[in-house]
Amino acid sequence: MYESNNFGGNRGTRDFGPREMTKTTCSDCGKECEVPFKPTEGRPVYCRDCLPKHRKPRF
Repeated sequence: MYESNNFGGNRGTRDFGPREMTKTTCSDCGKECEVPFKPTEGRPVYCRDCLPKHRKPRF
């Protein structure tokens, strides 16, 4: 009945294939890590452990 108008029913299930990971160094702790994007020169990149410390709080 409403199958053609699926308003957000399958959120998050899009498959873009394997993500290309880029090796980089964490700007905070200096550990080598991999991120799913190509870092922009001049912008900090944080590892999984350091990222929560630098993330803006969500309301």
